[in-house]
Amino acid sequence: MSFLSLPKVELHMHHEGAAPPAFIRGLAAEKNMDISGIFTPDRGYAYRDFWHFLEVYEAATSVLQSPEDFRRLTLAILEESAKQGVVYAESFISPDFCGGRDVAAWKDYLAAIKDAADEAERTMGITLRGIVTCIRHFGGDVAVETAKCAQETAGDWIVGFGMGGDEKAGNQSDFAYAYDMAREAGLQLTTHAGEWNGPDEIREALDALKVQRIGHGVRSIEDNALVERLIEEGTTLEVCPGSNVFLNVYDKLEDHPIAKLRDAGVKVTVSTDDPPFFRTTMTKEYEDLSRVFGWEESDFSDLNNVALEAAFCDADTKARIAKKLETDHV
Repeated sequence: MSFLSLPKVELHMHHEGAAPPAFIRGLAAEKNMDISGIFTPDRGYAYRDFWHFLEVYEAATSVLQSPEDFRRLTLAILEESAKQGVVYAESFISPDFCGGRDVAAWKDYLAAIKDAADEAERTMGITLRGIVTCIRHFGGDVAVETAKCAQETAGDWIVGFGMGGDEKAGNQSDFAYAYDMAREAGLQLTTHAGEWNGPDEIREALDALKVQRIGHGVRSIEDNALVERLIEEGTTLEVCPGSNVFLNVYDKLEDHPIAKLRDAGVKVTVSTDDPPFFRTTMTKEYEDLSRVFGWEESDFSDLNNVALEAAFCDADTKARIAKKLETDHV
């Protein structure tokens, strides 16, 4: 069974991390930049482990140097997502990579990204919204500058605030002030937690940052009390199974806890994280989950409804996407 035609909602995708390798290679060639060392012989991205992945990620993003580069990147990302049947996506976008956290520069980058998103919505039928994202291993003080960018551009298109980066660096609580700033601006909140660190990391994120969603969050399965809390509070997990297996958080998909979490009553969703880096697509995620856990189209329709409910966009956008989930399925 192919799930290519099933309309999909994706909540956990890093903007630069979704850059097709061919796009990055082409842009590097235009700028006469030699980043050949970050590619494999089959022209994908090459890295040894998660921490080397972060280095390769930053090398790849180094070719993205202007608003126009990000406009082109956005079109390339959304073209790939639309091919996989994605009708709504939220993307983590970092002012660190878009103008160095300077508010005026960030607004220029964001205008270019939004212009491309509007074009993609007209021509490809995919809706994109942005989540401003601070970088954990850059520290809490830098995150405050990122939150300022978020405050200045919060609205119908920038709908959330989140945090990515190295989960081993610092603590969730180090970023409480930045998250307070984002909350005051009306943004909804998420953070990466419980991918590399255990259940206590997730608990700290809930307590210190008061997030509505958790990026990954799969290590919660190790603590029954935490699982019950996620259910009781209605916290949604942005689960990226292919990413977790590719990075050896779990040895194989059969070991992944997504089915156990879902069966327990936790709100789980499915996303690709950094799809070309992890050699995945939304369709491949669905097909692999169906193969391993026996999930059928009704299960994925339910997952998409959960994801849309947890999406950070406004009610009118949700209603429009809900109709697409009902009518676009062929």
